[in-house]
Amino acid sequence: MSSRSVAAADEHEYQIKNGRIRQSIVPWCFKPLTVAQLVEIAKAQGYESIELVPAKEWSFIKEQGLKTAIGSSHGFARGFAQPEQTAECVKILKEQLDLAAAHDVPSIITFSGFRKGLTTEDAVKNMVAGLKQIVGYAEEKKVTLCLEMLNSRVAVEMKGHPDYFCDDMDLTIDIIKQVGSPRLKVLFDIYHVQIMQGDVIARIKQYHEYVGHYHTAGNPGRNEIGDTQEINYPGIMRAIVETKYGGFVGQEFIPLRNARQSLAEAARLCDV
Repeated sequence: MSSRSVAAADEHEYQIKNGRIRQSIVPWCFKPLTVAQLVEIAKAQGYESIELVPAKEWSFIKEQGLKTAIGSSHGFARGFAQPEQTAECVKILKEQLDLAAAHDVPSIITFSGFRKGLTTEDAVKNMVAGLKQIVGYAEEKKVTLCLEMLNSRVAVEMKGHPDYFCDDMDLTIDIIKQVGSPRLKVLFDIYHVQIMQGDVIARIKQYHEYVGHYHTAGNPGRNEIGDTQEINYPGIMRAIVETKYGGFVGQEFIPLRNARQSLAEAARLCDV
């Protein structure tokens, strides 16, 4: 299937109408579609944002009337659990925070990196000490850092991350609490939380004040979010609305079908 046919419009294509969930698209999982093609789909379907793209794309996205809900940074393989990686992460995050402030990007992603044999106590201490080196700069720039929890159970590339340290929502929130800044929140990836702990709605209600961003995907497989998988996305979106969350929900699933149709289905399911 050509990229042109993937991006072909449908006269019955779903368009977001309720808008209580502000929806965004994460491009890496919709390849070979380009950012420009995803912008066109987003505008047709009512998505507000294209996220986690290189900073060089932010101006183009803004010119098209869309937002970049969250920007990228140092990648999940590096992070604050390992003290020898802290300086590199801080440097990259400072650069991204500067760019985000200049381009009206509200959030930047960050990660723990891998455990590599560390005890939980030592890794938490490293995380808190490292994040405290950068969170003041985020406060100054008025941009929120979002620490992502990822699953460590699924040993399939980009579907799980064995040995990732922040693989537990309670632990991740504890780190955020210890850092103690309104500019450090959690990236609540519903797919990863479901795999590691479940009780997704209970955790949304428990931790909603610490959530800076949400991601979706179906489980198992990290594919479409409809009835081919186990997570009840309309129910979860209603729970998010009840918390009065005002940020974005990024669609980050790997489609098995036509990407445009799958994005339209996801838009409908989340438009509660």
